[in-house]
Amino acid sequence: MKAKNNKAGLLFQQPLKPLVNPDHSLVQLSEAVNWSRFEEKFGTLYSPDLGRPAKPIRLMVGLQYLKYTFNLSDEAVVAGWIENPYWQYFCGERYFQHEPPIDPTSMTKWRNKVKSDGLEELLAETIKAGLKLKVIKKSDFNKLVADTTVQQKNITYPTDAKLCHRLRSKLVALAKATQIHLRQSYERVGKRAYVMQGRYRRARKFKEAKKEVKKLRNYLRRITKEIERNIADNNQLRMIFDTLLQAAKKLLAQTKKSKNKLYSIHEPHVCCIAKGKSHKKYEFGNKVGIVTTAKNNFIVGALGFEGNPYDGHTLQANLRQTMKFIGRKKLGDVYVDGGYKKHGCEDIGNVEIVERGWRKKKRSIKRWLKRRSSIEPTIGHLKEDNRLARNFLKGVEGDKMNALGSAFGYNMRKLLKKFTFALIFTLQIVGFYRNLGIKNKLKTQLI
Repeated sequence: MKAKNNKAGLLFQQPLKPLVNPDHSLVQLSEAVNWSRFEEKFGTLYSPDLGRPAKPIRLMVGLQYLKYTFNLSDEAVVAGWIENPYWQYFCGERYFQHEPPIDPTSMTKWRNKVKSDGLEELLAETIKAGLKLKVIKKSDFNKLVADTTVQQKNITYPTDAKLCHRLRSKLVALAKATQIHLRQSYERVGKRAYVMQGRYRRARKFKEAKKEVKKLRNYLRRITKEIERNIADNNQLRMIFDTLLQAAKKLLAQTKKSKNKLYSIHEPHVCCIAKGKSHKKYEFGNKVGIVTTAKNNFIVGALGFEGNPYDGHTLQANLRQTMKFIGRKKLGDVYVDGGYKKHGCEDIGNVEIVERGWRKKKRSIKRWLKRRSSIEPTIGHLKEDNRLARNFLKGVEGDKMNALGSAFGYNMRKLLKKFTFALIFTLQIVGFYRNLGIKNKLKTQLI
């Protein structure tokens, strides 16, 4: 059911407007955001008269903005909302609240309801707010920079021994829950083999460690075959065990040189990506494409891709998303690195690849080619300040949603900085004239 405006019981509550400073950055930004846009977009997802009344859409959108702007978990942003009147004002409250507005799990349910298409609206609104507040200009969209990075999934470092041990344990636990009798569970010997392979590797006894891993694979194979025999005639049990059995078969079949390996049991779509970093040879997650303005690094496109596609094959989808956000049918100049060869975007915009020989070009072109590397610190801020370093959202759709959330969180920080710097500049001017008035007063007293 849609949210209802319940004004009863507000007689003795503390109004928020006298509490907050009207010059605060969050107060001013709340007036610049077009909240009615979200009411129109997401209002169709709610039934008009069925079910209990929902929470206001502005509250849910505001909490998502605060989560990614300040790099907080769902639990932390709901807990901080109670203590911070500016956060409450930003989310549309008129009176100071003393209780949490929602359970933290409601944020996950709301994201799953609107999906990545809905979070694209949140990113598009930050771009419109940037134009409205003159943080960016329409002319800034003529020069763009694009690059990709890896968004790591929230999984432990995968090894064959760990995956075999965990998968066998899960199969045994599920067999017990469904009352399937197993001749042997291998719990004791399986745990011992898992511990010993780690000790052998630590002692650099790799032959002995390899034998222990072989034992773990054999234990998993025996459990898998026994469960398959027991559930062969029961369609309901086959549906229950299907996911784990498919993962077990894939794990037992894969070798060192196999493609599309299994790296996580609960996130089977995770890929191993090597980006050539000296400090981190392999990263486990998915690839994310980012598009920013070349002049002031405002993000105008963020798209999560499934797996590890070639950079050149991601550019077209990235730029089409950007065209949708900024309302253009064709883009200007887009500067990318050498990994984007054979991109196939000639009909979208003029894609300039920065590679060997770019220093010999004209000065006017070379000036913008130098700005290609400006996207690197932007990606660094996305990872350190806006939750792109580790993705806690589940599934392929979670990869896309987290990439978009990091992007609009980064843009929100840039919008907040505008008001912060403006306030500091105003205070400096006021302090200057105040000091000047005191000096003039002292001079008149001395005369």
